[in-house]
Amino acid sequence: MADVPRFGAVVVGAGPTGLACGIELGRRGISNIIFDKGCLLNSIYNYPTHMVFFTTPELLEIGDIPMTSIREKPNRTEALKYYRRVAQHYRLNIHQYERVERIDGEDGNFIVHTVDRTGCPLAYRARKVVLATGYYDLPNRLNVPGEDLDKVIYYYKEPHPYYDMDVAVIGGKNSAAIAALELYRTGARVTLIHREEAISDQVKYWIKPDLENRIKNGEIKAYFRSRVLEIRQQSITVETPEGEIELKNDFVFAMIGYRPDTEFLARHGILIDPESKRPYTDPETLESHRKGIYLAGVIVAGMNTNEIFIENGRFHGKKIAEAIAASLQD
Repeated sequence: MADVPRFGAVVVGAGPTGLACGIELGRRGISNIIFDKGCLLNSIYNYPTHMVFFTTPELLEIGDIPMTSIREKPNRTEALKYYRRVAQHYRLNIHQYERVERIDGEDGNFIVHTVDRTGCPLAYRARKVVLATGYYDLPNRLNVPGEDLDKVIYYYKEPHPYYDMDVAVIGGKNSAAIAALELYRTGARVTLIHREEAISDQVKYWIKPDLENRIKNGEIKAYFRSRVLEIRQQSITVETPEGEIELKNDFVFAMIGYRPDTEFLARHGILIDPESKRPYTDPETLESHRKGIYLAGVIVAGMNTNEIFIENGRFHGKKIAEAIAASLQD
């Protein structure tokens, strides 16, 4: 494999954390290439079209480049534009639509195997590997009959296609709350189904009372301590505290969260706590149990995805780059 391209490091994942890793590695003179199985910022691209971040612009900044927004909190469009500008400014070497299939070799001499969007297999050599794959690409499953029907949607984008439709929104956190409100205001007949007793306290403070008032007024029907048992083309069966009911239904939005790809980590020799799904990493360097492979961003938290966001995951790039630079000097 003499003609295989060689890099100091391969970064898997082109979200904000992956970009931050590429920037910090480059600042230390470490050649690197960034892969993503989707587009640049694939997770943010898949957020709801009109989503507003919970944080202020400066807490989303990477690479010492200021971020501005029209309002106090930036929206999805502004974030996409900002991170594109950062990638362009630093001339990051990003391969979009190129999936990393497996990582062979060992510390100092890894072979990273990928497949591009045409199905062509490719390979790259790297002394180090950084996994910054996030968690948004794998939605949690309902595990009920009918969940694979085309009418079941795991990524809510915008409400217009569901005007005058009977829709069920499953979940009680931010994504479910946003979807329920936007669908209702666009003319859908919305039913919210949540296994807990109330809307989560984690829902953004300006959204939670709005949704609760819509439910109180009967504008959005809600079933708490309830769960979907079966999904059919024209209806769903729901288990409620009062017994099973059947509801007329055109579309189901399964807004029940997402999870990291722990199977990919385990296949590559990275030890994971069986309960929390948290990978074992060195807290100082974020190096995993497999020497030479580092973890960055939300995957460090396992299933506790509310521990790490862009705001703190962006600092992983500097920590990892410093550790890699020191290792390569030894």
